[in-house]
Amino acid sequence: MNAGAVERFLKMFQLSGTRLLIVLSVFVGMATAFGALGFTYLIEYCNKLFFGHTDQILTHAVGSGGYKFWLPLIPMLGGLIVGPLVYKFASEAKGHGVPEVMNAVARLGGIIRPRVAVVKTIASAICIGSGGSAGREGPIVQIGSAIGSTIGQVFHMSGDRVRILVGCGAAAGISAVFNAPIAGVIFSLEIILGDFTVKTFSPVLLSSVVASVVTRTFLGNHPAFDVPDYSLVSAWEIPLYCGMGAALGVLGVAFTRTLAWFEDFFDRLNVTDWTKPAVGGLLLGGIAIFYPQVLADGYDTIKLTLYGQLGAGLLLVLILLKMLATSFTLGSGNSGGIFAPSLFMGAVAGGVFGFAVNYLFPGVTATPGAYALVGMAGMVAAATHAPMTALLIIFEMTSDYRIILPLMVTVVFSALVAGKLFEYSVYTVKLARRGIDIRGGKDINVLRSHQVSEIMDRKFTTIGAATPLAKIFHTIEHSSESYFVVVDREDRLKGVLSFQDIRSMLTEHTLDYLVIAQDLVRPETTVIHADENLEHAYNMVSIRGFKLIPVVDREDKRKVIGVLRREDLITAYNRHLIDTLRQ
Repeated sequence: MNAGAVERFLKMFQLSGTRLLIVLSVFVGMATAFGALGFTYLIEYCNKLFFGHTDQILTHAVGSGGYKFWLPLIPMLGGLIVGPLVYKFASEAKGHGVPEVMNAVARLGGIIRPRVAVVKTIASAICIGSGGSAGREGPIVQIGSAIGSTIGQVFHMSGDRVRILVGCGAAAGISAVFNAPIAGVIFSLEIILGDFTVKTFSPVLLSSVVASVVTRTFLGNHPAFDVPDYSLVSAWEIPLYCGMGAALGVLGVAFTRTLAWFEDFFDRLNVTDWTKPAVGGLLLGGIAIFYPQVLADGYDTIKLTLYGQLGAGLLLVLILLKMLATSFTLGSGNSGGIFAPSLFMGAVAGGVFGFAVNYLFPGVTATPGAYALVGMAGMVAAATHAPMTALLIIFEMTSDYRIILPLMVTVVFSALVAGKLFEYSVYTVKLARRGIDIRGGKDINVLRSHQVSEIMDRKFTTIGAATPLAKIFHTIEHSSESYFVVVDREDRLKGVLSFQDIRSMLTEHTLDYLVIAQDLVRPETTVIHADENLEHAYNMVSIRGFKLIPVVDREDKRKVIGVLRREDLITAYNRHLIDTLRQ
């Protein structure tokens, strides 16, 4: 659709840019939901194609006779199909996909090639259907994001709005796969966009709701896991859940580093790129001969663990084997997600921990299944560094509020420990190895190499501390600024004054000459120095929500030498990013 057609479309339906964004977010949610349904059916078809039976029958079949020793050839065959498909048509579909979406949002204006959705759908369905140790969540996030990006490009949306539509697709994907619309929104805002403002939140929320409604219409409204009734048995369990969270933090870092190591290993492996997924599939199959539980997403094993039907010894072994199986699969270039493997490892690790505390403290602890359930959230929080997403996704997947307190303390401790041990998540470590450090939806490395002095404005409007309210209104009326630096008679900083601070006094004319600027400034004014890098400035702007920050002399901290505006910082980031991509 060309620009002229878009303009005629907007005029015909009297749509502003914001209204069009809302309408398109609905279409993104619907398209992603149907994409998720089609993807799910395609996985089932591929599973029957490769094994001739469902996953439930496969578990029994591979254990009979000599058939099981042929098992490694099945995921290897899947890898032989996935390899050429990914490397020839869309290299972005390699691995778990979410890092590529984050990179597109932070550095490419939300642009994702339309073919990525098609290739990712086929490649991931073949990988998972042939037994690859991966989940369907990462692929559907990338598929939904590609759909959102494509729709944004078709309607010639601005870069910011294309990014929002990418976030809509990501949220819709999580909502559709897990039947978890709230978790989908938080995942998109917390991991993909790094933006919780209203202009972003509204379309993302709407897209997630639409996707959930569509999938519930076809699949029914039921949680992803049917779990027994669990609750907090005793207050003494809280410290135990804290300890489990810390242990899962260590396990999450181990998984992140192991996956990264195998990605590097397969990158260095001296074989043709398109054959590497087959090598990973063969290694996976070697494990599956003896432990078929590591195949595919492992949801059946998770359900057995939640009901306490697997022994502690087997669970302990499966922690390590699932980590290796997933690293073989995704590290070699196969296509799939890391959410399901994280849930698997969290469940079995939590089950082991539950067996231990249940043996040591039988009177004050719940059954191992309860710890397995909470462990799922802890592992996801540790691997993704996204505790809110982990908390909500398990809560919505189980629809059980009684386990919320253990969930809360576990995800906090697991995320804190994981972040302390290793600064990168399973999503960002892949990008970091390419020199890209994404935080809050921005590539920090682009900002880190530039200083505040490069973009600060040395010409700015000041208001005297003794200026009465009437003259302040006059200054604001004749200025395009909405934030002003307040100084004393010696031009030394007293604070920052904004129109928001005084708009309540617009009708209070009795105060025109009773109130002065000094009475209105914020008591604690945050300042920045000219030689600090733009990463530090961006953190101040994004986390604390500042629109203007005074730049002060390093020797005389009350002497204002310029101001740093949020819009100037964003403009500079986009300019430096374009320069970086051109190099």
